[in-house]
Amino acid sequence: MLPSDLLSYRQSGETIIPKRLAIDDRAIALATEQINCFQECLGKTQGELDRKRQELEGDSPDYRVKRGLSHLLKNSFSTFEIVSPLEPQLLRQRTFAQSAKIQPIPANRDRILELLSTQLSQELNREVLPSDIEKGLYADLQENRILTEFEPPSPEALLQRYNLSQVQGIFYRASQVVLNAHRNVPGEYKLLFRYLKLFQLMYYIEGDVDHGFTITLDGPTSLFKASTRYGLAFAKMLPALLHVTKWSLKATLENRDPYSGAKKTGQFRLNDQCGLVTHYPPGKTYDSMVEESFAKRWEKLKTEWILEREVNLVPLPGSVMIPDFRLVHPDGRDYILEIVGFWRPDYLQKKFYQVRRSDIDNLILAVSERLNLEKAGIKMTNIPAKVIWFKEKLSPKAVLEIL
Repeated sequence: MLPSDLLSYRQSGETIIPKRLAIDDRAIALATEQINCFQECLGKTQGELDRKRQELEGDSPDYRVKRGLSHLLKNSFSTFEIVSPLEPQLLRQRTFAQSAKIQPIPANRDRILELLSTQLSQELNREVLPSDIEKGLYADLQENRILTEFEPPSPEALLQRYNLSQVQGIFYRASQVVLNAHRNVPGEYKLLFRYLKLFQLMYYIEGDVDHGFTITLDGPTSLFKASTRYGLAFAKMLPALLHVTKWSLKATLENRDPYSGAKKTGQFRLNDQCGLVTHYPPGKTYDSMVEESFAKRWEKLKTEWILEREVNLVPLPGSVMIPDFRLVHPDGRDYILEIVGFWRPDYLQKKFYQVRRSDIDNLILAVSERLNLEKAGIKMTNIPAKVIWFKEKLSPKAVLEIL
């Protein structure tokens, strides 16, 4: 993402409008120029790259755009490494210790490097040149790190990432976001909720699968103390949201007037027609080998029951549970199947808490015998579900017997 000083936006009344680049010939030329710069500096130091970037900026009025594109390339598509025969700190100790034995140092500089080169070549069982020692002495300084890998995006992809980053930056100063996720494929919801949990965001959920969900998120400025870390995590939520088909959001923003220092409130709105492109990968088809194996074995059964993947959601107070499968019969009967095969205690506690609060009467719970439920503090009493125990693989026939 972009730092605050590279964000560009304008304000119309209380509405904040981030700057977005049109993907036209002019913008593509700017992106291509930056990509070529990084490709030409592959194998060179970060210092050399930074000087080249400054030359490209020059006195151009587009310097903020160029700097923003360059920032994204540097932080998302490049790998910088310390290249040295030894850890630079250890190499300096060895070099200075060798230097102390041979006086005067300036006159014997080449001899010192030759001696150390011979020692290190024998110790490391590979050739270490004096020039390698010179380059490695301060290789841990930021400007001396080497650009060892660069995965160039297409100019269009870089511009899309830039536009996304400009919008993400809006959320750095959000006090609250109200997200309306309209009726969608449940698997899309699951991916969104997974990212909300991954980024440790605070949220409250209301609604149901038929009408959609309203998700209220606390922004970084709503905390007792504004947190840069939480602000970044909050902004990272947006690319995950782009995987959802139908949604809209309204964000309340807090900024300070640059002249008076007084707090100013702003508004920002966005929906699924925004044209932004996510770079987050789509969700996996299955969460575990147990689920995948069960689905493949079910296909071989001769039964009228149809197995559907993540097509239902169970509303809970302030949250939601997305079962693994739904089983549907042509006569209208349906059951929900949830597989509990993960062992971590906090996961088990949350899962059984959800099951007990689900308030549904058509739930089948498949539980692995390998789980240490007692250690997690879980008792298999008052479970509002039909329970199937399994060892390594869940048997479709066992589920069919319950049906």
